[in-house]
Amino acid sequence: MLMEHVLHTAGEHGLWLPHDTIIVAVSGGPDSVALLHVLHQISKRYTPLRLICAHVHHGLRAESDREEELVRGLALELGLPFEVARMDIPSYMKESGKGFEEAARDKRYAFLHETAQRYGAASIALAHHADDQAETVLLHLLRGSGLGGIKGMKIKRNEKNVELIRPFLRIYKTDLMSFCKQNGYAYAIDSSNLSNQYRRNAIRLDVLPFLGQYNGQIRQSLVQLADIAGMEDEYMEQAADHAYHDLVQHKDGRLYFQVPSYLALHVALQRRLIKLILNYLSAGIEITDFHKIELIRQGITQNKSTTWSLDIGGGLACIREYDMILFMQKPPEQSKSYTYELQTAVPELCIPEIGKRLNMKVQTPHERYFFNMTGACAEAVFDAGQLIFPLTLRSRLPGDTMKVMGLNGSKKVKDIFIDAKIPPSVRSRIPVLVDGSGNVIWIPGVRRSTHAAVGTQTTDVLHMCLEDTETVEQL
Repeated sequence: MLMEHVLHTAGEHGLWLPHDTIIVAVSGGPDSVALLHVLHQISKRYTPLRLICAHVHHGLRAESDREEELVRGLALELGLPFEVARMDIPSYMKESGKGFEEAARDKRYAFLHETAQRYGAASIALAHHADDQAETVLLHLLRGSGLGGIKGMKIKRNEKNVELIRPFLRIYKTDLMSFCKQNGYAYAIDSSNLSNQYRRNAIRLDVLPFLGQYNGQIRQSLVQLADIAGMEDEYMEQAADHAYHDLVQHKDGRLYFQVPSYLALHVALQRRLIKLILNYLSAGIEITDFHKIELIRQGITQNKSTTWSLDIGGGLACIREYDMILFMQKPPEQSKSYTYELQTAVPELCIPEIGKRLNMKVQTPHERYFFNMTGACAEAVFDAGQLIFPLTLRSRLPGDTMKVMGLNGSKKVKDIFIDAKIPPSVRSRIPVLVDGSGNVIWIPGVRRSTHAAVGTQTTDVLHMCLEDTETVEQL
């Protein structure tokens, strides 16, 4: 029955192919001893596999030497290559600041991956079983995990270009121990598993037996929860991926989307989309902090059209610019200040600080100059005879004001940007044009002033257009 179950699981999840090299992690306990024997039988009777027996000697218990000899003898008996690593876990704990369980896991997996690389292995087989899964789910529940944690361990998962496979994940420990006893397979008992000093042991020895008083099938219920959560989590991941490709755009290392399309998503998908974006930007470091994700989501859904910036941590930032949400690895750098003085009109003026080019041309009046030349687009016309030279094209300064065409009195340039809903990240790239008297006469692409307006008495018109340098070069 055990063999049939493993073969069914392997077929369902594609755990191996004929002639695969598999690193089998063997501690010497009944679970891993059963795993090595089962895989060896499969390789002889069903699917040819190349098995490598790998053992970690943590050096913390008196019986560690005996366990190593037991596993070494088992590999010799089965005619399998044997790899062993002796670890100095206490030193690594001091160096990394990690607890024993995490430190031991880090060193153990590092050794298994290194062994897999040396042998060119397709996978690493681990002996985690259904009881381990139940403990993992409960641990994650106590930590307040979402679906990603409740789904527990996966039967198959890629890590560092190697598959981690768990053929026993739906089999309970009692079945594995019965298998060893029925076949006379020797195994070791890890005395540290009997101490509730470690959290997982406390879950196994104290919490699960206590809960078992109220549900005699508590372990089975947790394993079932993991299966259900795993499938639903996979579905949500696919839905989030579709939403990402539909809504999110890329530009200059930034990821951004429009608020209205985001608000049309279900709340669960809103959270997933934020998580997915953060994980893309964090270079493979998974971000699962619910409070951080929810803080961003609420900032998007609760605030009306406005602007704000949020330092997410880890070198990431989220910025709202009216109806656009941007995610980036760091806040955008402010453009350098610049000043260009023009004693007279010139055909071209390059502004490399913002990647723009100002084109200037003196022309005779044309009917179209009397209409639709207010500066709302990145071009404007002025009565050349009324302009006071020198003209100065410069970066915006605090306190800048302008007499806006069509509006009585002056208005702060900052307020003009706000009224026009110019995103803060864009404002630093918009120059201002100042005449010889210090009046701001034009904000390209935004507004122009009342100064030197073209009229029926105009004899010469100065036509100016601000363009992207790349656009001009392509033309």
